[in-house]
Amino acid sequence: MSSETHRIVIAGGGAGGLELAAKLGRKFGPSRIFLIDKAGSHIWKPSLHEVAAGTLDIHREGLSYPMLAKDCGFTFVLGEVRQVDRAARTVHLAPVLFEDREIFPARDIPYDTLVLALGSKSNFFDTPGTQEYAIALDSTEQAERFRQQLLRALVMVHRDQPSGSARVVHIAIVGGGATGVELAAELVESCKNVAYYGLTHLDPATDVRITLLEGAPRILAALPEKVSAAAQALLNDRGVTVSTSVKVAAIEADAVLDTEGRRYPCDLCVWAAGIKAPDILKNTGLPLNRINQVIVDAGLQTEDPAIFAIGDCAQAPWDGTDSFLPARAQVAHQQADFLVSVLTARIEGKEPAAKAFLFKDYGSLVSLGHNRGVGSLMGVLSGRKMFVQGLVARLMYMSLHLMHHRAVLGLVRTINIAIGRLLLKRSAPRVKLH
Repeated sequence: MSSETHRIVIAGGGAGGLELAAKLGRKFGPSRIFLIDKAGSHIWKPSLHEVAAGTLDIHREGLSYPMLAKDCGFTFVLGEVRQVDRAARTVHLAPVLFEDREIFPARDIPYDTLVLALGSKSNFFDTPGTQEYAIALDSTEQAERFRQQLLRALVMVHRDQPSGSARVVHIAIVGGGATGVELAAELVESCKNVAYYGLTHLDPATDVRITLLEGAPRILAALPEKVSAAAQALLNDRGVTVSTSVKVAAIEADAVLDTEGRRYPCDLCVWAAGIKAPDILKNTGLPLNRINQVIVDAGLQTEDPAIFAIGDCAQAPWDGTDSFLPARAQVAHQQADFLVSVLTARIEGKEPAAKAFLFKDYGSLVSLGHNRGVGSLMGVLSGRKMFVQGLVARLMYMSLHLMHHRAVLGLVRTINIAIGRLLLKRSAPRVKLH
C-alpha cells in the first residue's frame, strides 16, 4: 500500500503505545497514525504509587493526549476499545459519556495495521472480597480514590486523639513486587508529611501501621536476592511490617485473611499481587495465555498479519531463554522502538525485513522514597549485574521517567519540564492535602 492510504491504529496510550505513536506521527502525520485511549491524559504508570500516597499531583504530572497529538503529529481518538473486527479491520469503540450524557457516540475506527498496547490491570485471582474491599492501582482514578480515603482516615485519627481515642490506621498491601514495595515506602513519607502540615495530634510512628504481605518467600522475588534483602531492611527500618509466604484467602471489611487462618487488620487494603491483560482481548479471537495476554512471535506479530501486540498485554518470547518477556516499562519502550522500522516499511509499501525483537535487559530499579532506592543494573561492558542503592539508585530511577518524556516530547521540552517541576516543588506542599 502507498503511504497515503495505510493507516496505523495503536490501541492504548501507555508507555509503549504513546512512544510508538509519537515517533511514527512525526514521520507520517495525523492522517496515517491514530492513537486510541479511554483517558484524556497520560501518566507514567510506574508513578501511580506516588499518586496514591499523595506525593505526586496528577494534575501537574499528567500529559494531555490532544496536546501530544498536536505536537507529535498523530490523531488522538478518545474512547474505550470494545471489539476488534478482524474481518472488517475495524476497532469498535464504546460511547464516551460524561455525567451519563453521551459526548461521543459508539464508533468504528478502520485500520490497515493494528498495534495492541492495552497494558495490564490487577489480577485478583477470584479472591473473595477483593472487588468490595481492595483497591488496585491500575489508573489515576483508583490511585486518587485511595489517596482520599487515606487522608480522611488520618484526619479522623487527628480529630479523635485529644479525646483519648486509641484509633490506629491499618494499611495492608497485598503483593511484595515493585508496586507494593514502592507504595509501602512512599506511604511512610506521605504520613509523616501530612502530620507535618497541621495534623499535630497524629503520630505516624504509632498511629499508622503498614503491613506488606507477599506470597513468595521474599519480596521482589523477580529481582536478585541482594536487592530483595536491601529493600526489606529499608522497609523494616521505616516501621513497615513485612510478612512473606502469606497466601491470601479473602479480604474482609476490616481484615485480610490468609490460608492459615491468620487475620491482618486493615482499614485500607491495596491489591498489588499480580497482573492480567484486559478482558476485552478475549473478543479479538486471537490466541491468549491464561492471563489474557496476546501470544506474539519473535517479531511481535500475532497470528493475524495485520495485528501486532506490545507491552504488558503481549506474551512475547525472550530471546535466548525458555521464558517470556517480563511486564516492565523498559520492555514496552524497546518494543516501540523495534516496531518503528517495521511499521515504517508497511506505510511506505515495502516488505519489512524479517527480524526478531531482541530485548536488552538494563536491570531493575525500585524507589523507596524520595531519597532512597535499590536496584540491580546490568553492566553494559561486563554483562555483570551491579548492585546500587541510596540516592544514586533513586536518581537513576527518576531518570527512567525523564527518558520516557524525552522519547515523546524531545530533549529540550523534557529539560524544561524537569526544571519546572523542580521549581514548583519549592512552592508546593510535600504531599497533596486536598
